[in-house]
Amino acid sequence: MSGTIIPPKSKASPAPTSQSPINNLQLQQWKAAMETGAIAAQPPGLFSGEFVQETLALTRRLFIQLQRRPSTLIAGVIQPLMWLVLFGALFQNVPQGLFGESQNYGQFLGAGIIVFTAFGGALNAGLPVMFDREFGFLNRLLVAPLASRFSIVIASAIFIAAMSLVQAAAIVATSALLGAGLPDPLGLCLVAVIVLTLVLGVTALSLGLSFSLPGHIELIAVIFVTNLPLLFASTALVPLSFMPGWLQTVASLNPLSYAIEPIRYLYLHSDWSFDSIVMQAPWGSITLGASLLILFSFSAISLTVIQPLLRRRIA
Repeated sequence: MSGTIIPPKSKASPAPTSQSPINNLQLQQWKAAMETGAIAAQPPGLFSGEFVQETLALTRRLFIQLQRRPSTLIAGVIQPLMWLVLFGALFQNVPQGLFGESQNYGQFLGAGIIVFTAFGGALNAGLPVMFDREFGFLNRLLVAPLASRFSIVIASAIFIAAMSLVQAAAIVATSALLGAGLPDPLGLCLVAVIVLTLVLGVTALSLGLSFSLPGHIELIAVIFVTNLPLLFASTALVPLSFMPGWLQTVASLNPLSYAIEPIRYLYLHSDWSFDSIVMQAPWGSITLGASLLILFSFSAISLTVIQPLLRRRIA
């Protein structure tokens, strides 16, 4: 008989009493809600906390990209300042009064540079979205459980608006140093409203193009074709009275003119009101209030036009 001691068989250890993930109560409730359609029937919506959170997260991503490539902001600030200084010096010897009530050409030019810089930045708003499309990041966002995919669009609009305000502040400060003066505090607030309204409308169109055009080459081509012609066909560089009749009509149809002339008037008049006449169009006088109404209408039309496209692309 062997002297080997055989240990007694141990009883099988009882199964763990903790719930497995599939038996988790919260997961069961979520699965039941999905099966009954309760979650799909009550989406978070545009003004929910989830929507605000994801919009802020996507906006933060754009600012992180800017922090890693600050040359974009630096160039965006330096270029309009160079325009302001060089163009202002180019026409500094023109007779006083040639450009309306402005004391010098730098004062006349300031409003045009503010608006054109904001317009150029808003026109480029679709490029980051286009690159996200081409690199596949946009597809990842579209399949993510977002409260609303419109947060992608709103994040881009917030980023461009912030950039435009920074550029406008730099131009206003430089213009003041060059002797153009400053509007009153309420006038500065109205300048910000005008810039943001124009930026909203142009950003909407640019984002619409970014979802409709096949690639960034086509979008850049559209930007190049529309950028300078809209500048020269506006009152940014010269008043309407300098233009031939046909160009006066074109400039009076240009939304940029309805942003430039109110800002220029705010620089020259501290006693402004919404009934003040800011531009003499070929078909009549345009008041400050009418200019703002035209800008608001332009932005509203732009947002309305791109909504069906955005629903098809990102809904």
